[in-house]
Amino acid sequence: MATIQVGDKAPDFTLKSQTGETVSLKDFAGKPVIVYFYPKDDTPGCTAEACAFRDSYQVFQEAGATVIGISSDSTDAHQKFSSKYQLPFLLLSDQGNRVRKAFGVPATLGLLPGRVTYVIDQAGVVRHVFNSQFNFKGHVEEALRVVKELQTA
Repeated sequence: MATIQVGDKAPDFTLKSQTGETVSLKDFAGKPVIVYFYPKDDTPGCTAEACAFRDSYQVFQEAGATVIGISSDSTDAHQKFSSKYQLPFLLLSDQGNRVRKAFGVPATLGLLPGRVTYVIDQAGVVRHVFNSQFNFKGHVEEALRVVKELQTA
């Protein structure tokens, strides 16, 4: 399993969203995309992270960036999670962990699905990778910092 790193082209993927729509990474060509992998809907850490992305969503939008959360939860679970916390961004269902494996997201302690955020630029190149299982807000802070840098580049 190769790990996607800064400077690599992000692997394209196609998954179902919480609304049942089919979403591909290539749909967002020409704009920055934040793809964050998280372990499980409606758990304390994942809720804190999702709500932090929600609370900064307007800033991401103003920077022209799209936020996408991915876990192995079902589209139904994503829909409930999204509604419960009024999440304005896409949550994609990677039930076979195919996309998680394509990005090389490591497991924590070999068991828990990893929490990694990728900032992908307008050309589809990974510009930043933030890997922290427990620094939930750090994922949002780092992504915002890099997206702002991309705006001025």
